[in-house]
Amino acid sequence: MSDKQSTHQRRKVVVVGAGSVGATFCYALAQSGLADDIVLIDKNDDQAQGQVLDLVHGQPFFPTVTIRVGTSSDYTDARVVVITAGAAQKPGETRLQLLRKNAEIVGGKAEDIAKHECTGIMLIVSNPVDVLTYIALKRSGWDRGRVIGSGTVLDSARFRHLLSINCGVDVHNVHGYILGEHGDSEFAAWSMTNIAGIPIDQHCDICGKCSDWKEKRLFIEREVRDSAYHIINYKGSTHYAVGLALVRIVSAILRGQNSVLTVSTLVEGEFGISDVCLSVPSIVSEGGVKEIIKSPLSVEELVSLTKSATILRKAIDDLIGNL
Repeated sequence: MSDKQSTHQRRKVVVVGAGSVGATFCYALAQSGLADDIVLIDKNDDQAQGQVLDLVHGQPFFPTVTIRVGTSSDYTDARVVVITAGAAQKPGETRLQLLRKNAEIVGGKAEDIAKHECTGIMLIVSNPVDVLTYIALKRSGWDRGRVIGSGTVLDSARFRHLLSINCGVDVHNVHGYILGEHGDSEFAAWSMTNIAGIPIDQHCDICGKCSDWKEKRLFIEREVRDSAYHIINYKGSTHYAVGLALVRIVSAILRGQNSVLTVSTLVEGEFGISDVCLSVPSIVSEGGVKEIIKSPLSVEELVSLTKSATILRKAIDDLIGNL
């Protein structure tokens, strides 16, 4: 085997952005044993150097992995490039102004990654993730499956956690998905939710723990939607669970697992929606999104998905119109 072949077969993950999300992801990824090489890039070199130095001091305690500060040349042979970089909202700054700023940051990174002839997958984490995934896809010129967003993978985990507590069942036996926008218009796909294969409504009839299951459903869905707001109010940011969600997505890519995950991906006619990135059940493997699963959603759920798509399409149009 040549050195070139060996290099290209290594599981190299490049992380763009050394803030709390990027660094926490690197920490979780290092412990997972999934990657051979973790490369951290940030415009603030001191920040990147500090994060890497802190991480490598833990090397005796986790599986063998190389962790270092990198440059844009590292994109070329990366299996996955994870973009967490983005600007924070300043006092008096509008959401559109912030979106324009982050669109330029993420779009510029996407072009640079493509310019370096990366053959891997681009995973967008920066918010608003659905719009920025769309921008990165268009600016890179890549096939739709190779540019994906973290979407509602974390929201779906929050959903399963709350159902687990409510139903008194191990979270690993609870299956459910949050679809649509990673934001205020996201919704729970109750028609796809089950506990140990039993549809959730049937299970609740059996267990009899909820006196008003319809009201409880609304509460759980609202708690999922507002979770990030609660955490940000408490401590200023979220990073632990999103770091773990990113490890799950990257695992599906590096191991070719064909995992069903609600990543944000470009929809082209599925569910009657086109030309927008949002979260739908997708098979994720070594090539990124391999296939969108056209789940038989209820009429109400299809309406909610279309509503999300409309909101995101307007955000994209407003952004493009103000660039």
